[in-house]
Amino acid sequence: MELGSILASGWASGINLYGTVFLLGLANRLDWASTPPALGETWVLVLSGLLYAVEFVVDKIPWIDSLWDAIHTAIRPIGGAIVGAVIARDIGEPEALSALLSGGFSLTAHSAKASTRAVVNLSPEPFTNIGLSVVEDGAVAGMVALAINEPQIAAVVAVVLAVLCIVVVWLLFRTVRRVLGRWRERRRGGPDVAAQRE
Repeated sequence: MELGSILASGWASGINLYGTVFLLGLANRLDWASTPPALGETWVLVLSGLLYAVEFVVDKIPWIDSLWDAIHTAIRPIGGAIVGAVIARDIGEPEALSALLSGGFSLTAHSAKASTRAVVNLSPEPFTNIGLSVVEDGAVAGMVALAINEPQIAAVVAVVLAVLCIVVVWLLFRTVRRVLGRWRERRRGGPDVAAQRE
């Protein structure tokens, strides 16, 4: 694994920390790739596998998924930083810098996921939510596979996705702010109504 693996694993951790840890650990345990042995320990595999199973279900239930995301606002970036540090130790890279990079990439992915899910939950139908969850699971598996097999490509993809996540969060924030502004204006009667009253 290389530095690209740290960035890609960090980004994937922001979407699904437990799935990322489980896949990296499984790759080590089954000798699919040279991932950190610490992630292949039995207790890590069992715990991450169980938590991934819980998240797999919870992530597809509207509003419950947003509550789960809120709880994981600190957990995913910190977990992503730890994954980055573990990989860095294994490949001989600086652990503190790797943890910061991995945690930062994890934070961008988590922010985009949590923001998007909160907006999607405003829709009355659950199918968009389920579809997004399946796409996210696929993205995590793809990023972990890239991190293991093509670290240099994984680095480029992770940087592009991190930038896209920042753009998505910014656009959603602007949209929500605009909608809330209009809603408050309507509640107060709006400028037109106020003018008519005068």
